[in-house]
Amino acid sequence: MAQHTWIHEIDRHLGDEVTLRGWVFHLRAMKKLAFIVVRDGTGLCQAVVSKADVDEAIFELASGLTQESTIEVTGKVEADKRAPGGFEMQVTNLAVLSEARDYPISPKEHGTSFLMDHRHLWLRSKKQHALLQLRDTVKTAINDFFHGEGFTQVDAPIFTPNACEGTTNLFETEYFGSPAYLTQSGQLYMEAAAAAVGKAYCFGPTFRAEKSKTRRHLTEFWMIEPEVAFAHLDDAMSLAERFLVYVVGRAVEAHRDMLQDILERDVSKLEAVQAPFPRLQYDDAVTVLNEKGHPFEWGGDFGSPDETLLAEQYDRPFIVHRFPAAIKAFYMERDPNDARLSMSMDVLAPEGYGEIIGGGERATDLEYLERQIAEHNLPKAAFEWYLDLRRYGTFPHAGFGLGLERLITYISGNHHVRETIPFPRQIHRLSP
Repeated sequence: MAQHTWIHEIDRHLGDEVTLRGWVFHLRAMKKLAFIVVRDGTGLCQAVVSKADVDEAIFELASGLTQESTIEVTGKVEADKRAPGGFEMQVTNLAVLSEARDYPISPKEHGTSFLMDHRHLWLRSKKQHALLQLRDTVKTAINDFFHGEGFTQVDAPIFTPNACEGTTNLFETEYFGSPAYLTQSGQLYMEAAAAAVGKAYCFGPTFRAEKSKTRRHLTEFWMIEPEVAFAHLDDAMSLAERFLVYVVGRAVEAHRDMLQDILERDVSKLEAVQAPFPRLQYDDAVTVLNEKGHPFEWGGDFGSPDETLLAEQYDRPFIVHRFPAAIKAFYMERDPNDARLSMSMDVLAPEGYGEIIGGGERATDLEYLERQIAEHNLPKAAFEWYLDLRRYGTFPHAGFGLGLERLITYISGNHHVRETIPFPRQIHRLSP
C-alpha cells in the first residue's frame, strides 16, 4: 500500500495532497457535497467530497458510506477553524477498504450494560478514546516521576504463595499441585527490593476477589507501589503528596482541552492539587465526623459517606494518618506513642472520590511480625522469606499503594471506575 499520513501530523502538510486511512466517524451527505469525518486513532479530520470535483462514482460511494467502514481518502489539506482539528481535506479520490454494516453503537442513547457488552467497539467513541489517552499520559507521568526521584522499577510476580492481608479476597489457582494466588499487591516484594536498590517501585496488574459492585471496585486493576529504605510515615506522606501534584499537573498540562471539552471536567478542581495537603490524624477525623452530626465510632474504618463528608472541608486531596492498628494490615508499624494506633496513612480525594492511596511505615521487629502472623492466622511457612528481611539487616522503610484506575477516575471526573481501564473485569463481567 502507498504511504499515508496520520491525522495528528496533518498540520505539517498544509497545501499538500495526502492520503489518509481510517474509519468513518460521521457522514453528512447532501446533493452536491459529502462531509466525511475520518478518524484514524490519532485524531479526526473532515474530508469534503464535492460532486463537481470528483467522478460521479466516487461521489456516490462517498454519499453511501456507513459508520465505521474502513476507507482510504486522498486530497489537498486546507486550514479551516470550523473543522475538527482545524484542518480539512478537499477530496480527489476515495476507496472503501472494508464496509461496516449495521454498526451496533449508533448516535442514540445506549444503556451501560449494552455498551459494556460492546466494549471492544465502544472504545472508538470520543469519550472512551479520551480516557485511553489520559490513561497513557498518567502512566508515563508515573514512571517519569519515580525515575526523577531516583527509584528503580522492579517487577513483582503475579503468582504468589501467600497474601499480603489474608486470602479471603484472593483468586486461588492450582500451581503444579500446590495452591497459589493471583497477587493482590506487590508490596511485600518491594520491601525486599528496597533492601537491594534503596528506592523501588512496581507497576502492574493486581487482583481482588471482593464481591463488590460499587463504582470504585474492579477485580483486576493496576497498582503503583513504591517502597523506600530508611523512610518513615512522614516520608511516605510527603512522597505521596509530591507524586499526586506531579502526575495531576502533567495530566492537566497535556490534556487541558480534552479534559474540559470531551470529559467535561472542571480543570480548576485539578489545578487546586498543590502542596501542602492537609493532614488529619484519625482521632481528629472521628471528632470532625461526630461534630458534623454524622455518628462514627472510634475504631471503625471509613466508608464512602464518611470520606465524602470529611472531604467537604478541603479543595484538594488530604491525608488521614495513624489509623487503629486493628483495621490495618499485619505488617504495619505501631505508633511508638500509642500502641493502639498504626503508622499508616490514606490519601483521600475530594468531590466524593475517596481513598486513592493507602500506605505507611512497615514493622521492622522480627518477633512482633511473627506474633502478628500468628494472630492473623496466616501460614508462617509462606512468609518465611518475608521474615528473612527482618533477620538479615532489618531497616526502617515505608511506602504506599495507589490504584491507577481510581486516580484516573478522579482526574477525569468520571463517575465509575470501569471506564478508566480498557477492558474492565468486575464481579459479573469477564468479557469482552
